[in-house]
Amino acid sequence: MPFYFMDYWYLILVLPAVLLSLVAQVRVQSTFSKYSKLGTGSGMTGRQASEEIQRRNGIRVPLEQVSGSMTDHYDPKSNVIRLSETVGEVRSIAAIGVAAHETGHALQYAEEYGPVKIRTLIYPATRFAATFSPYLVLAGLLFSFPILAYAGVAFFALSTIFQLLTLPVEFNASARAMKALREGGILTEEELKGVRKVLTAAAMTYVAALFMSLMSLLRLLILVMGRGRRND
Repeated sequence: MPFYFMDYWYLILVLPAVLLSLVAQVRVQSTFSKYSKLGTGSGMTGRQASEEIQRRNGIRVPLEQVSGSMTDHYDPKSNVIRLSETVGEVRSIAAIGVAAHETGHALQYAEEYGPVKIRTLIYPATRFAATFSPYLVLAGLLFSFPILAYAGVAFFALSTIFQLLTLPVEFNASARAMKALREGGILTEEELKGVRKVLTAAAMTYVAALFMSLMSLLRLLILVMGRGRRND
């Protein structure tokens, strides 16, 4: 798909967003690495912190270990919190912060938090849209079929909406984590400052992803509208 990768709008709009995303990834990795080396007064592991937060909030979600680093996630289908090798059994500020964040997601589903319900509802359509929208745009442009091209843009917009909904979900999970760690006395105020830095760095990766999605959407729209004007 030459037009999709080589046009100058990619260089003007999307490439800077890609670079910003790379910067965000480097920052979260370096921040996580820094606070993974700092222990806590409580001496809890990430797993223990999650179990304590769950106990205090009246939920019980199984915890599983997954391989890798920063592969932690909550699986709503299985109702399982999966913690990575660098979090689950590790006693550090970063490990407890990440485990608390994923537990925050479990709390969102337990309480039927609005944005997470909407995001879950549109997720299947979003996967389809993100995969096929560029091909619909390409086909519409190649065969001078503007309705098909605009349909592709509309589908891509759906994936952008999903990225937009991700922000309040992630920010809320982090807020829940900070509150739970503070009220449960799991970390001191000084240790919580480190957690905040880890979670803020992680949140910036989602902001960068949204920015890249918006720039990609704008680029597709410009390409489709530009071709339409030339055909008039």
